[in-house]
Amino acid sequence: MNERIADWTQGEQVITFQTCTACGHVQYFRRAFCAVCGASDPREQRASGKGRVYATSLVCRAATPETRAHVPYNILLVDCAEGFRMMAHGEKDLAIGDEVNVSFKPFAGKLVPFFAKAK
Repeated sequence: MNERIADWTQGEQVITFQTCTACGHVQYFRRAFCAVCGASDPREQRASGKGRVYATSLVCRAATPETRAHVPYNILLVDCAEGFRMMAHGEKDLAIGDEVNVSFKPFAGKLVPFFAKAK
């Protein structure tokens, strides 16, 4: 079995993804199997943190009391360089197609991926 890499969900400033050793499928959410072919034990890897904005949505109404201090904030779908798509936070002026790089920022008491325009 592959060793699990600590990522942002455990407080580390890292995004991880998995690649199936049988069919090559790339998936973002951790699973014990490949979502395409069902092979067990996909290989876990660190992502580069580079990507392109696929969609963006400015949130202007707090969903919880903890998020009220952050309004307005931008939620993105990012096509990451390694071939998976993820949801994350980002700068408010990002547009579809912008190239971005990740950093990590606190949000409602947790560390979250935060994308900014690539320089």
